[in-house]
Amino acid sequence: MRVGIGYDVHRLSSGKPLVLGGIPIPHSSGLCGWSDADVLIHAVMDALLGAAALGDIGQHFPPGDPQYKGISSLRLLNNVSQLLKKAGYSIGNIDVTVVAEQPKLSPYIDGMREALADALDCTPNQIGIKATTSEGLGFIGKEEGLAALAIAAIEKT
Repeated sequence: MRVGIGYDVHRLSSGKPLVLGGIPIPHSSGLCGWSDADVLIHAVMDALLGAAALGDIGQHFPPGDPQYKGISSLRLLNNVSQLLKKAGYSIGNIDVTVVAEQPKLSPYIDGMREALADALDCTPNQIGIKATTSEGLGFIGKEEGLAALAIAAIEKT
């Protein structure tokens, strides 16, 4: 078994759509980034790539590359899944924590787990997603951005 950790953070901006775990979330602000800026999926991709020693998402999907402008992170996650399979790995489990003051994410977690499982060709029970706040502290507490931390376990097939 191999284990990897991923972390991502993006700034919030009013008038942009908020996408987390591949799911659109109703909110007055969305995340800024080259792709859809889905911090949850970006953290998962880095955890999976790190576990397999395959680099990081910036190496595979460089910001500034026109083919990734506005792309759904679910598509990128599916590409990471294919890289893992090609390298001979399967997913054991993934655990993610999203740090956000608002919006409350609990109503969307099951949908996120299903979206990730579909992109990764695994089952939702292999994916844990939790949400917490920063208790009003720092840039997240001031609702200037969101962050996500992920850990992934993979196995040689």
